[in-house]
Amino acid sequence: MSYTTLIYEKSGKVANITFNRPEIHNAFNSTVIREMAAVLTEIDQDAELRVVVLTGKGKSFCAGADMNWMKDVVEQPYEKNLSESNELSDLFDQIYSFRLPVIGKINGAAIGGGTGFVAACDIAIAVRSAKFSFSEVKIGLVPACIGPYVIKKMGEGKARELFITGERMPAERACEVGLINKVVDDDQLDTAVNELVESLLSSGPNAVTNAKKLISALPLMSREEYKPYTAKLIADLRKSDEGQEGMNAFLNKRKPKWSQ
Repeated sequence: MSYTTLIYEKSGKVANITFNRPEIHNAFNSTVIREMAAVLTEIDQDAELRVVVLTGKGKSFCAGADMNWMKDVVEQPYEKNLSESNELSDLFDQIYSFRLPVIGKINGAAIGGGTGFVAACDIAIAVRSAKFSFSEVKIGLVPACIGPYVIKKMGEGKARELFITGERMPAERACEVGLINKVVDDDQLDTAVNELVESLLSSGPNAVTNAKKLISALPLMSREEYKPYTAKLIADLRKSDEGQEGMNAFLNKRKPKWSQ
């Protein structure tokens, strides 16, 4: 597919998605939402890919909702408003639960709904000059669709503070509260992300997918549920082709096939 609001580039085993609306700081609208969902579906069907990197073109990562789109939303009938809200909610869940690891390459400001894309990523690395804010309360709204993923990342205490204040945070503060994982100098972003990609490619692809599922599943389980679930999971992986290859490679002091 061709995309009008995104750039999708495949580089070996890495899928690179770039918000491509730099003239409005990569603000999103309904087209961005649908194209992002479509490109993720395209990536999911490509067995060669192992990692997804999400970034923005220009000086910003994503400045939240497009103001022109917001003007239309004000005048929309409730049913259309709800439909587009559901599409946005589905997109954040699609990113969060994606089978491949998703790296947020945060090249600049992430404001409002833009922070949702940061929170839905598995790991986010930001430049030192980036700014972050849950600014919805300043215009009489709340960070609703992004809320589940932000709270998972930061915890309820920090989310309570930042959701109701709308505080604008420097990158160091965003790292302190857990929204991002690492802060680097602006000229070191490519290097830091490339190093992370290489680290992920050295891990078993099926193991990475199952690690993501494990992290999502365990908090929802009772003691009676997680004991048999975890025992079966590790037993299944030990007997899988990937698990056998990984353990044999380790015991024989060689690299596993997936990292060669």
